[in-house]
Amino acid sequence: MHKIEIKIAKDFVTTPGPRYKKEGSHSGELFRDTILYPKLKEAINENIILQVDLDGTAGYGTSFLEESFGGLIRENNLTIDVINKHLQIISSEEDYLCEDIQHYLEDAESKRKK
Repeated sequence: MHKIEIKIAKDFVTTPGPRYKKEGSHSGELFRDTILYPKLKEAINENIILQVDLDGTAGYGTSFLEESFGGLIRENNLTIDVINKHLQIISSEEDYLCEDIQHYLEDAESKRKK
């Protein structure tokens, strides 16, 4: 199956920054708005997988990852079911981040339903 790939260290930056653009460079908000959401939308439209590789960076702050991925639900009005169908997160360096991101998605989804 054809898939779209994003390697954050190559396609965005090796030093991910804060949550919001106003807080500094390389923010989770900027990543979501300029790379993650457009590529995910493309994957959804083509009914394929978007694979996001987290490896190769200096590390991630919780706020960067939560805004990038949880923000897909809050800001882009996607459902967790659609996201989980089309988004695959991979990391061989810090595999727990994949679980963390799933938790951010679930948390954003549960808050939207209230």
